[in-house]
Amino acid sequence: MIFQDARFLKSAPDLQHCPDDGLPEIAMAGRSNVGKSSLINSLTQRKKLAKTSNTPGKTRMINYYLIENRFYLVDLPGYGFAKVSRKERNRWGKVLIEWFLNRNTLTLTLVLIDSRHNPTELDCNMIEWLAGNKIPFAVALTKCDKISNNKQQQARQATHSLLNRMNIEVPVTLCSATTKRGIENLAELIDEFSRVDGQFAN
Repeated sequence: MIFQDARFLKSAPDLQHCPDDGLPEIAMAGRSNVGKSSLINSLTQRKKLAKTSNTPGKTRMINYYLIENRFYLVDLPGYGFAKVSRKERNRWGKVLIEWFLNRNTLTLTLVLIDSRHNPTELDCNMIEWLAGNKIPFAVALTKCDKISNNKQQQARQATHSLLNRMNIEVPVTLCSATTKRGIENLAELIDEFSRVDGQFAN
């Protein structure tokens, strides 16, 4: 499954400027430079739909992409080592908390984690916060083409072990925007949650 009809709609600086048409929303969350934009491009087979950058923290807005005129992929500002002031990072944090807690149209959040590294403290905080607020989510381990098959399985197992310790059961998918591994699985998950409400988080 590939989403054929996709277009950039708008960049919203805060909750008040987000679309109010009631369409379902699938959010992409993760550290800066984890590959959110590349994943959106891969899911839609559009190389330049979402702008990619090697500079962490380039996404400073809540970016909305309308998919097949029936739901949105939402690219959220990355958390982590973005080269911005602490004041700006704090502002992003407040905006995103407000967004997550007040978007009734949010049906699923994909937490993107770089498969080459163990989940960071920030990744763990995001997972715990989503679960604690009963926001449905799944985990996508990105850039798996850059590591061996053995390392890929280790990354998957490490993530499952982390989730088990948190008493959380959600889907974990290895994926690569380059080789397209896992993209079909993610597309099917997104399609399911863009049509019905689901509950993965405990």
